[in-house]
Amino acid sequence: MSTAILTGQPVPGSPLEGDLRSLGFDVRVASDAADAEALLAAVPGDQRVALVDARFVGHVHALRLGLTDPRFAACTVPGAVTAKPEARQELTRALRATAGATGRVVTLDALPDDIAAAMEFGAADVHRPDLGTLVATVPSDPQTRNEARQAVAAVDDEAVRLRTAVKSRDGFFTTYCISPYSRYIARWCARRGLTPNQVTTASLLTALIAAGCAATGTRGGFVAAGVLLLLSFVLDCTDGQLARYSLQYSTLGAWLDATFDRAKEYAYYAGLALGAARGGDDVWALALGAMVLQTCRHVVDFSFNEANSDSTAATANTSPTAALSDKLDSVGWTVWARRMIVLPIGERWAMIAVLTAVTTPRITLVVLLVGCGLAACYTTAGRVLRSLTRKATRTDRAARALGDLADNGWLASAFTALGPRSWLRPAPVLAFVGGAVLVATALTAPYGSPAVLVGAALYVALSGLALTRPLKAPLDWLVPPFFRAAEYGTVLVLAAKADVNGALPAAFGLVAAVAYHHYDTVYRIKGGTGAPPRRLVRAIGGQEGRALVVVLAATVLPAADFTVALTALAVAVALVVLVESIRFWVVASKHGAPAVHDEGEPA
Repeated sequence: MSTAILTGQPVPGSPLEGDLRSLGFDVRVASDAADAEALLAAVPGDQRVALVDARFVGHVHALRLGLTDPRFAACTVPGAVTAKPEARQELTRALRATAGATGRVVTLDALPDDIAAAMEFGAADVHRPDLGTLVATVPSDPQTRNEARQAVAAVDDEAVRLRTAVKSRDGFFTTYCISPYSRYIARWCARRGLTPNQVTTASLLTALIAAGCAATGTRGGFVAAGVLLLLSFVLDCTDGQLARYSLQYSTLGAWLDATFDRAKEYAYYAGLALGAARGGDDVWALALGAMVLQTCRHVVDFSFNEANSDSTAATANTSPTAALSDKLDSVGWTVWARRMIVLPIGERWAMIAVLTAVTTPRITLVVLLVGCGLAACYTTAGRVLRSLTRKATRTDRAARALGDLADNGWLASAFTALGPRSWLRPAPVLAFVGGAVLVATALTAPYGSPAVLVGAALYVALSGLALTRPLKAPLDWLVPPFFRAAEYGTVLVLAAKADVNGALPAAFGLVAAVAYHHYDTVYRIKGGTGAPPRRLVRAIGGQEGRALVVVLAATVLPAADFTVALTALAVAVALVVLVESIRFWVVASKHGAPAVHDEGEPA
């Protein structure tokens, strides 16, 4: 239970107390500042508390946005201020400072607004939600009160609540084909007490059933798979809309939403490969290639965003490329065209679903690879141009995040410590050359050739040398994507070279387990909790260590035993990573770690 303390002169007939109780607040009334402080002290320390001016006039949803959002320690709207347990001390300090040295004042007029200002003056981070057309005000006389009530009556706050439940930035397919009705599904779920996490889980189960239908290899199974994949995407949109509609944000929910999206898509690729195999067509290489490409696309997104996450308004758009992008955004049709070109999740899943239903798994995966490949070229080229022409200095925090995303283990770290810095070329060049040599030797040398082992040794050394300096140069955000492409690409090539049953499915499992670790790293960094502990990275070898182990296994083991080695490595990595990841996110959720939800449609 949360507590709301009303301050100021009560207004006869005001619905404020009922509105606050409908939002889950236990309402108390303070007669003066000293009484407000006493009531505040009486609220248990593990509860949210709000101070609300008794003269407040506004929409219930304005109060909901200002007083119940779990993502912020302190929040305010005109006439009301709230604090979670971690901001209670600052709220109490601001109350005392506002009330005066003695703790008593004659009137409580506008006390919540003064407290919010005092909290901000004391360097507290007080969130002020964008109310848009919603009303939140404290009238000073009967005439302005009447005008405020008329303004409230003129705006349907439920319509606003439904509209703002949809992301402000989504893809064309999601905006026009899903959100017009999924928001009503979200409201239906909210009125029946369903949580976003339950809807997220339902979306995952639906996608897994879709993958199972695709694995049957029958036309009926493929049609059912396409329909169920679209249904899964509807539920995937609904869970976020439900979270925004009812403000049910949580750390665990943000993590589930992010990781389940990847699990659903990659499980579906596996289902397509299994279904094709039933029809005598082996497309495991295509399925694995699609997963590798999509994961590398994501790490490009994450690395670029992290590299520029500390940009100020003065440096965010200093490149001609960014200026051109802003101009194009002013032309309506170009906005949608550019969003569709990058093949975001909505367009991508719609394409996969339709192609599954009417064509074959091979055609579906080939079209997916071509589409995602073109999208990757478009987005990466634009970001490279922005980086080369942008005038900004990368912060230590951004450089540290890129270093964590690199995922180097103890082998590469040894070369980092030993590497002379005076003659080293740019980090992206070292990362690219090392990865290119490794993948090229794997492609050109026969299976089991020691030449690949030599390439892997060079790759380990260059992986370490690439990180001898902080990653602050304009293109240093390319280092993690180059490492991902090298590691995943090597596993794919060697499994295909083995040319035995089970090698590519085992490689698919290994890449899926490692990709989960990399996504987990991303969302820990985005949540402000830091990268996984170094002991975890070392336990699973680091990106260069895993690549070296896979190459060594391919060099010394027969093809059949190589499959066993890939399977064992996949199981080991998955167990270690999943146990640590689940432990971390459950603990983080209990301790109130930030709930970071994507507000744009990711690729």
